[in-house]
This record gives sequence, C-alpha cells and structure tokens, in this order.
Amino acid sequence: MSTTPKLQLRNVTKQFEIRGDKARFTAIEDISLELAAGEFLVLVGPSGCGKSTLLDLLGGLSAPTSGEILLDGRPITGPGLDRGIVFQQYALLPWRTARKNIEFGLEAKGLRAAERRHLAEHYLELVGLHAFADRYPHELSGGMRQRVAIARSLAFDPEVLLMDEPFAALDAQTRESLQGELLRIWQATGKTILFITHGIDEALYLGQRVAVLTSRPGRVKTVVDVDIDRSAEDVRSSAGFRAQRHHIWTLLHDEVQRAQSQEVQHV
Repeated sequence: MSTTPKLQLRNVTKQFEIRGDKARFTAIEDISLELAAGEFLVLVGPSGCGKSTLLDLLGGLSAPTSGEILLDGRPITGPGLDRGIVFQQYALLPWRTARKNIEFGLEAKGLRAAERRHLAEHYLELVGLHAFADRYPHELSGGMRQRVAIARSLAFDPEVLLMDEPFAALDAQTRESLQGELLRIWQATGKTILFITHGIDEALYLGQRVAVLTSRPGRVKTVVDVDIDRSAEDVRSSAGFRAQRHHIWTLLHDEVQRAQSQEVQHV
C-alpha cells in the first residue's frame, strides 16, 4: 500500500502586491496539510482567512508565492482534469440540459458520444436525478442544480474533488439533505474530498478531519479528528457531536474576534 499522500500542501504561502504600496498582502501563510487517498477533509475558518485563495491554488488557478502543492507526489502547476471543483454558485451552462452539462467535461477528455451519455446517465443516477436528465438548469431547484454540478465534477473521474462552500446558498433543509447525499456519494465513489466551509456543523457532519484556520493571514491552527457516530438517527443532536462542535467553536471564536479587531484597526 502506498504511503504517499494523495494531496499534499507543503509550507504554502500566498502574497499579493498592493497597488501603490511597497507592502505585500499575505492571504495565507505556511500552510502544511496532507490528505490520504479517499479522505474527506474539511477546512473551516473565519471570513477573510484565505479559504478561497487556497482553493484557487489547489485548482491551479494561481501559484503559491512560496511552498508547493503536490498531487500524487507531482507538483500542481496549473488547472487540470485531475481535480474537480464545485463552487458555491452552480456554474452550469444554461443552454445545456442536466445530462449535457455532465457531458461537458467528458467532451474535453475526447470521449465518444455513446460513452459520454453512458457516464452521464450513471452519475445522474448516483445523485438521484435520472428522471431530470433532460431538464435545463432554470427548470431545476437550487439543490438539484448543485447535484448536477457535483455529478459533472465526478463524471470525468478526478483524483480529488475540491468543494468551495457548495451548499452555502441553499436553505437549511436542502443543505442538510445534500450533506447526507454527499456523504453517500463519497462512500460510494471513494473520492478524496477537500471541502471548504465557514459552518462548524457542516464541517463536523461531513469531515473525517477538520482543519481550523486562523484569521488572516490564514494558517492551520489545529486539525481535529472527528469522532462521532454517524449511524445515530439525529447525529447533530448527539452528545458527541455537541462536544466536538463546542471544541471547534472555541477554537474559531478567538479567530473570529481577532479578525473583527483587524477590521476595526483598518477602518
């Protein structure tokens, strides 16, 4: 069995130049993390801690100022089909049906039409939307559109699935439903998932581990191993869930206060 991490961040720092100023803005600093193959890791942190900057780096949309990001031991140097990204906004093509949206990434891989359709049908089934294959995005609810986005990312079989607050725009009931669906899909596919959120309950419910980030510049404050019984009927109400929620809340509370004091200082 390979001991090489599936995804590895080594001392990753990202700075931005400030126009008209010699100083540089540091978004994230010296972040080191490892994800094993098939692991579900959640990043949680206060607003402005650099979570989305980190996702841009993981997606290859920008490069670290220092440090490196490795996928299967190889440096990430740009965007690639080895990483699937699901954003908060669904980013579906409005002129394509659900099936054709899922086939979009498969066209980039050069698959034949019959194979594209077969894979699209499989992933529509996986996310529970087989009956809605020919619907356009405007004919689907927000939760359904996000399911299509997840299916599209899974269909081209990425090594890692990167998710940037994908359920944040949904109502609470739909969000909880999709969290359960995502866990089912993760268990069915064995994908490596890195999920970004600012919600403690969401982080705990989904993650095997939760990495808590500091206020800006974002650093890894601690990584919490999640130990809850997900077979419980109402896992979010269990004593174990409440205890770990309080632990993460305490870790985050100091960072949120620090972030707010930073904002006051800059006003």
